[in-house]
Amino acid sequence: MEQMLLLMGTGVLGGILGAVLGIGGGMIITPILTMLMGLPIQYAIGASIVSVIATSSGATIAYLKDEMLNLRVAMFLEIATTVGAVIGAVITGLVNGKVLYILFGAWLIFSAFNMIRKLRMKDDGVRQTTPDAMATKLRLNGTYFDKATGKEVNYTVTNVPGGFAMMFGAGIASGLLGIGSGAFKVIAMDTIMHMPLKPSSATSNLMMGVTAAASATVYYFGGQLQPQIAAPLAIGILVGATVGSRVMQVLPNKVLRLIFIPVIGYMGIQMALKGFGVNI
Repeated sequence: MEQMLLLMGTGVLGGILGAVLGIGGGMIITPILTMLMGLPIQYAIGASIVSVIATSSGATIAYLKDEMLNLRVAMFLEIATTVGAVIGAVITGLVNGKVLYILFGAWLIFSAFNMIRKLRMKDDGVRQTTPDAMATKLRLNGTYFDKATGKEVNYTVTNVPGGFAMMFGAGIASGLLGIGSGAFKVIAMDTIMHMPLKPSSATSNLMMGVTAAASATVYYFGGQLQPQIAAPLAIGILVGATVGSRVMQVLPNKVLRLIFIPVIGYMGIQMALKGFGVNI
């Protein structure tokens, strides 16, 4: 009973942060399950996959209702991620994984510094961008109501090929290394395609659920999904994700970035060090 309550509490925490930041919650849940609860890593990873699906389900319902996420961008970028993940899985063993850890770790660290630069901008909500012909043709531009400012926000998507290439690369890394790509999804939309951070985070939540659902089948038949672990965790995550999706919409963009910067900074340092054989 005590373990069940602890799992549910862990799920609530992971669900809130996952929904707010659009990163799935796996990076929070896996260390807690392995280091604090002493679960074997293979079961923790299986539970982490479930946590991503649960976070996506709980948050996406709210974001769809409030028209926060961009479905067209999600479907477009998910093509790149899925194709990249398949290629990554196929070429496993042919590419040095350590090099990829270092490269993607460095990219996350750079993105953290880039977000620090954006904090100094006077208006962090919408950036003035020139219309992109490809985004216009694919109808990727969108609008959302920012509850923090009480204003309707119209935004244009730019550098579509760059965002697509970023997600293709992240998909390859995900397939090769077995890592999640939630942070890369947010960065592709926010930093490269110049979408506001809130719809970037909301759209990332939907995309992660699609990717994780495919992985969950493999983990299930491999015996790495334990119902006694996954069930209470999923219940907690659904509650947390529902709360987190509401909290995110009323947070100012600057506060959202202040939460996101240390998270992706830590992830970047962790990945880069792993490339050098150091685990933290």
